Amino acid sequence: MSEIKDVQIGIIGGSGFYSFFEEAGTPYKTIEMDTPYGKPSDPITIGELYGKKVAFIPRHGRDHRFLPHTVNYRANVWALKSLGVTRVISPCAAGSLQKHVKPGDFVICDQFVDWTDGRKNTFFEGPLCVHPSAADPYCPELREIAIEQAKKQGITVHETGTVVIINGPRFTTKAESRFFTNQGWEVINMSQYPEVHLVKELDMCPVTIALITDYDAGLVGDVPPVTHQEVMQVFKSNISRLKSLLTAIIENVPVERNNCECYNTSHTS
Repeated sequence: MSEIKDVQIGIIGGSGFYSFFEEAGTPYKTIEMDTPYGKPSDPITIGELYGKKVAFIPRHGRDHRFLPHTVNYRANVWALKSLGVTRVISPCAAGSLQKHVKPGDFVICDQFVDWTDGRKNTFFEGPLCVHPSAADPYCPELREIAIEQAKKQGITVHETGTVVIINGPRFTTKAESRFFTNQGWEVINMSQYPEVHLVKELDMCPVTIALITDYDAGLVGDVPPVTHQEVMQVFKSNISRLKSLLTAIIENVPVERNNCECYNTSHTS
C-alpha cells in the first residue's frame, strides 16, 4: 500500500481516456498499489492541479485489457479511498437512447438503472447488516459544478439523465434498446455500475460525465449497429474537450463538502 495520503480528487478514465497528466505537462508520480480486493486496473498517477492533489486511474487499463464486466471496480475504488480521495469524477463513453441527446453531447447523469449481473457490487459482505442508500446516486454538489463549467465552456450539456448499465461485452439488440428508450432513459453504458455505488459506499462523492458517442441500436429504425471502433473514434475526437472540463471542475471544487450527504451513505442496523 502506498504511503501517499491527502489526495483530494480521483478521476477514473473510461474507454479512450488512458492518461491525464502527461499531455498537460503536469509533474506526476506513478505508484503501484494493492488492495484487499486485488490490484487496481493500472498503476495510479498522482499530480497537483490548482493546489489540489489528483489521482488518475484508467478504468480498463492503459492497454484496454479489461472489458466492462471484468474490471475490478472494488480494487479501483478502494485504492482511491486509501489515498484520501473524497471526490471521484468518472467520465465514460456512452450511447444515447433519446433523439435529443446527440453524439458529442455531454450528460451529467443523476440516476442509474442497473441491468448487469454477476459483478461484485458491494464492500459490505457481513457480519454487519448494512443497507446503503442509492436513492440519489450522484453528488448534487459535484453535478452542479460540472454543469456550470460545461456551460461556461460552450459544451452542449444535459443537466440530468438516467443511465442504464448493461453487462456487456456485447451491445444491445434493437428490441432491448427500444425497451430502454421507451422507459424514458437517456444514456446507456457498461461501466457505471457498480463503480458509482461503490464510491458512495466508501463515503466519497461521485459524478459522472457521459460523453455520447453514438445512438443506440433501437432508437431509430435506420440506425446502423454500433461498433467499438466508432465509439473510440468519437470519444477520441472529444477527449480534449473532456480534459478541459475536468480541469475546470478540479479548479472549482471546494476543499470542504458543503451541499451533499455523500459522506453519510451507509447505515448500519
